[in-house]
Amino acid sequence: MMSAANVATGRYLRLPDVKAETGLGKTSIYHLIREGKFPKPVKISSRAVAWREGAIEAWKADRQAQSDQN
Repeated sequence: MMSAANVATGRYLRLPDVKAETGLGKTSIYHLIREGKFPKPVKISSRAVAWREGAIEAWKADRQAQSDQN
């Protein structure tokens, strides 16, 4: 679950940062987005997208929680 503190920061991560944070490659990230299993990016300009840092942190926490249950 996303905390209000993470949303409030308003920081955006570009693809290289998301790849570094998650350990996933570009193809895997977009595949998971299509499956509804990864946060969608937001358009930050006419030719650029980024991910909200809080959304990526929440995704990582959710993956960790799922891993802990198994």
